[in-house]
Amino acid sequence: MSVAPVTVRPPVSAPVSSASQALAVARDYAASLASGVIERDRAGTVPWADLAALDASGLLGITVPATHGGPDLSPVVLAEVVRTIAAVDPAIAQVPQGHFLFVDVLATMGSAAQQQRLFADVLAGARLGNGLAERGGQHAQDLKTRLYRTPGGLRLDGRKYYCTGAISARWIGVSALDEAGRLVLVLIARDATGVQVDEEWNVMGQRATVSGSAVFEDVRVDPELVLPYQDAFARPQQLGARAQLIHAAIQVGIAGGALQDARAFVRTRARPFFEAVRAGWADTAAADPHTIHRFGEMATRVAAAEALLASAAATLEEVGRQPADAAAAARGSIAVAQAKAFGSQTASSVASDVFALTGASAADERHDLSRHWRNARTHASHDPVDWKYYHVGNYLLSEVPPPNHGQL
Repeated sequence: MSVAPVTVRPPVSAPVSSASQALAVARDYAASLASGVIERDRAGTVPWADLAALDASGLLGITVPATHGGPDLSPVVLAEVVRTIAAVDPAIAQVPQGHFLFVDVLATMGSAAQQQRLFADVLAGARLGNGLAERGGQHAQDLKTRLYRTPGGLRLDGRKYYCTGAISARWIGVSALDEAGRLVLVLIARDATGVQVDEEWNVMGQRATVSGSAVFEDVRVDPELVLPYQDAFARPQQLGARAQLIHAAIQVGIAGGALQDARAFVRTRARPFFEAVRAGWADTAAADPHTIHRFGEMATRVAAAEALLASAAATLEEVGRQPADAAAAARGSIAVAQAKAFGSQTASSVASDVFALTGASAADERHDLSRHWRNARTHASHDPVDWKYYHVGNYLLSEVPPPNHGQL
C-alpha cells in the first residue's frame, strides 16, 4: 500500500553542537522510546511520531561538516549515539543509517552548491531515506533503475526494495545507472510526483523500520541533485566502513538491551532474594549458580563487543572521512569488520541466552523479550558475518586488503 508523505515536520528543537550534548540528547530520546517499544514491535507500522521526534532532536546533523554549520562530530560519538538508541529500539536506530551514509557522500563528493543546499536542510531536521537496494541482479550494482534525459529534462524510473527510512524522509537517495551506464546517486524529494513508497513490511524482526519498497515512475530530477556515485569507490574510501559502523552499533545495542532486560527480569522474579543479599541476610551461593554464571558470561561478551565497537570508531576517527591512502582505508575497514562480525554474533547469542535465564516467560505479551533475538537475526541477515571474518583473516595472514566497496 502506497503511503502519502507527511508534510508537517516539527522544527529542530535545538542544534547539537558538542559530543556531550549529542550523547545527552541520544539518552533522552532513547528514554522516550522505552514505553512504546513492545507495541511498535507488534504493530509493525510506521512510528510517525517517534521519527518526527528524531528529526526534531538535532541528532541528524551531528556529522555535517563544520564548514557548513554542523558540529562534524566523530565516528566515536556517532557510534555511541546509535548504540544508545539501539539498546532501547534498534528498529528506530536503523532508520537514519542511510541518512548518515548520504551525509558522508555529500561531504566527500558533493559539489559546493549541493552541500550548501542539502546540509542546511539536514541541520533543519530533514532526513535522507534509503533507496539503494534492488532484487534480481548479479551483484549490488547490477541495477535496473535508470536516469535518462527527455526533452523535458532528466527523469528517473525504477523500483527499490528495503527502503529503510524512505517512507517518512524528506529526501530519498536513489542509486541508478545513467545513459552511459555510470553509477549515480540521485536525491529525490519524498513528495515528488511519481514517487510511491509502501509500508508492506511483514518480517520477523526490526519491524518498526518499515523497510518497504519504493517505485519511481517518470520522476522529474533536478540535475543539481545528481552525484557521480561510481567515483566514490574509484579511490580509497571510508563510506563503507562508516556505514557499517552504524550497523555494528545497532547489533551491539541489541546485545546491551537484551542483557539489561534479562537482568531486570531475573532481579524482579527473585527480588526478595536479591534484596536479602544486598542487606546481608543471604548468600549469593544460595542462588542458582547456573543463572549467575550465565549472566556473568553474557555481560562479559557484551562488554567486549562494546569495547570493540569503540575501538573501531576510534580507528575511523584517526583515518578520517577521506583516508590518505589505501592502507589507511583498509585499516579502518578491517577494524569495523571485526566490530560488526563480533557484535552480530554477540547480539544473537546474548539474545538467545536470555531464554536460558527467563524461560518461556521471555516471550509473553508483557515482556516480549523474544524481540531481541528476532531483531538481531533480522538485522544481521543482510550482511553475512562469515565474509567479514574471511576478509579480516585474509588481511592479517596474507596482507590482502579488503574489497573497496560499501559493505566494508
